[in-house]
Amino acid sequence: MVALAVVVPLLAPLPASVRYLPLVASVAIFGLPHGALDYVALPRALSGRVDARGLAIVGVLYAVLGGAYLVAWVVVPVPAAVGFIALTWFHWGQGELFVLRDAFGGSHLEDRTQQALTMVVRGGLPMAVPLVGFPDRYRAVLETFVEPFGGSIGSAWLFEPGGRVAVAVGFGLVTVLTLWRGWRLADGQADGAGWRLDATETALLWAFFLLVEPVLAVGIYFCLWHSLRHIVRVGLLDRRTASSLSAGEWLKPAGRLAVEALPTTVAAGGLLWALYVVTPASEGLAGAIGVYLVGIAVLTLPHVVIVTWIDLKQEFW
Repeated sequence: MVALAVVVPLLAPLPASVRYLPLVASVAIFGLPHGALDYVALPRALSGRVDARGLAIVGVLYAVLGGAYLVAWVVVPVPAAVGFIALTWFHWGQGELFVLRDAFGGSHLEDRTQQALTMVVRGGLPMAVPLVGFPDRYRAVLETFVEPFGGSIGSAWLFEPGGRVAVAVGFGLVTVLTLWRGWRLADGQADGAGWRLDATETALLWAFFLLVEPVLAVGIYFCLWHSLRHIVRVGLLDRRTASSLSAGEWLKPAGRLAVEALPTTVAAGGLLWALYVVTPASEGLAGAIGVYLVGIAVLTLPHVVIVTWIDLKQEFW
């Protein structure tokens, strides 16, 4: 699917229904459900079990932070949209650290500075690189975020040729610096496979987000990369799941995670539908997806706080 996403758009423009398909699918396939597991993930990280205290903490975080961010979208939509880009940049970067360090043995990421640099690069790949390759598409998506609330992105320097060159050169240099520093940290260690995987993934993601239309690329990445990796991570917080996976059994723990995610996925879907109903979005699929992503933004803020809390428990930062 990823190979087709790269090749097909180079041969012919894709219709909107195809470009938006992964984001539409994310409602049920990995995307929305990965955050729906927060109510079991945080309690397990804090105490090893799902208890009333952990559930209450998650509920309060979502009510307070999500509610405040929704108000921000209504009152100051453009800063809220910029904040969403920055928040996603941070979160998608932090989501890579556990996989690279703990799952794939990237010992170069035991260094705190390298963790921060890697987070900047990995989070920036889906957030910054599409701006270089598809500035008009990038701006159009941002417009669908803010237009329902009376905002407008307008013409910004970042979308001009000079801005795109600055982003490409600046982010490219940060990428090279990060990989070089990681190589130096891994040099001389018994196993440098973790760094080689990091470098290979980074190069492939650079090409992917530079060549594939942004909505399609981000939708695929959200479902099949970020969300799937996060689900595996939080699944391992459950001793039963960890034990099953270590024994080579994956079907039963996958079913258990799906059952746990179902009620909160349905609840989140209901909130997103209510937001769509009451928001004066533009007609068409793009307008609907814009409102959907605003809803995702509202849910993302408390989600990021919870994941950061889990990071601290697992001795990141």
